[in-house]
Amino acid sequence: MFRNALKAQLTRNNEFQRCKHTSKLDVIREKLREGPGLAEFVSEDRPKNWDDYEGKLKREKGESERLRLPPWLKTSIPTGAKFNAIKEQLRSLKLSTVCEEARCPNIGECWSGGKSGTSTATIMLMGDTCTRGCMFCSVKTSRAPPPLDPDEPRNTARAIGEWGLGYIVLTSVDRDDLPDGGSSHFAETVREIKRQNKDILVECLVPDFRGDRDCIASIANCGLDVFAHNIETVERLTPFVRDRRAGYRQTLKVLETAKEVNPDLITKSSIMLGLGETDEEVEKTLKDLRTAGVDCVTLGQYMQPTKRHLKVQEYVPPATFARWQRRGAALGFLYVAAGPLVRSSYRAGELFVSALLRDRRANSA
Repeated sequence: MFRNALKAQLTRNNEFQRCKHTSKLDVIREKLREGPGLAEFVSEDRPKNWDDYEGKLKREKGESERLRLPPWLKTSIPTGAKFNAIKEQLRSLKLSTVCEEARCPNIGECWSGGKSGTSTATIMLMGDTCTRGCMFCSVKTSRAPPPLDPDEPRNTARAIGEWGLGYIVLTSVDRDDLPDGGSSHFAETVREIKRQNKDILVECLVPDFRGDRDCIASIANCGLDVFAHNIETVERLTPFVRDRRAGYRQTLKVLETAKEVNPDLITKSSIMLGLGETDEEVEKTLKDLRTAGVDCVTLGQYMQPTKRHLKVQEYVPPATFARWQRRGAALGFLYVAAGPLVRSSYRAGELFVSALLRDRRANSA
């Protein structure tokens, strides 16, 4: 009888402990459900003054470890109905974007619409596989990419029409496997977009087409509004950062040629910082771009896309970018965008160029 009573008491105690344990788990689960999500850990609260940041920003000579990401470069995880809708539409039309392929940190803001509520995406033409292998870029590479999609110009124009945008950026992979580098395909896409909506402003961020003047001319005269080609880095670092077929002087020549062929074009280029360049080299690059007739320039932070790519040598603080923005304006660029998260396709820049182009049209009319 005593044994039965003891057994019953132990059973009650175990049941009590189990219920107590379950109750604690439920409380913890509830707190987790109500607490912050992963995105809030990724995107930290920004301090009022970035100069107070005490983390290491620059790798010294001989150091091999990767630098930790400073707080001003941490962005939220892409989410939202608009983001998902654009992604599904791009997949259904077999279109690629540089936003995804180059792992742009601004993809969440641009695709979801950000504060303005207007969604944008930079469409990458001629597939998602490049014939070149630049050490900063995560786009897939191959000597023999798949053939061009003949429906791509029409599908691209259709997608842009459904978004209802006033400004669109088109870019592409390098296609050295094609006789004309894909320039005619690129130009046809612009013409198709303009056929469907003559008022839309089109910016083309193009390859160098191996410096071929006819290929550059076919783009410059296809009806686009902004001709962009990125110089990427300073002259000394170009052989280590870009594919051997891409040259610093060749890039300047491409930009010069576009302006010669069509003087009414706005030309644009972009520089990445944090690869080991000096202030003197950045200054020289900006001056070289102005000499080539470039109207707009953007400067942003290089971000290592994968472990196989070049490591970041320095995380440039926002104050330094602000200094370069002032310097670019002093050199005579129509527009300068400089900041850690600024990319060649930058929303604020698009708004400025839109206003400039529409003002020009109004004056000419």
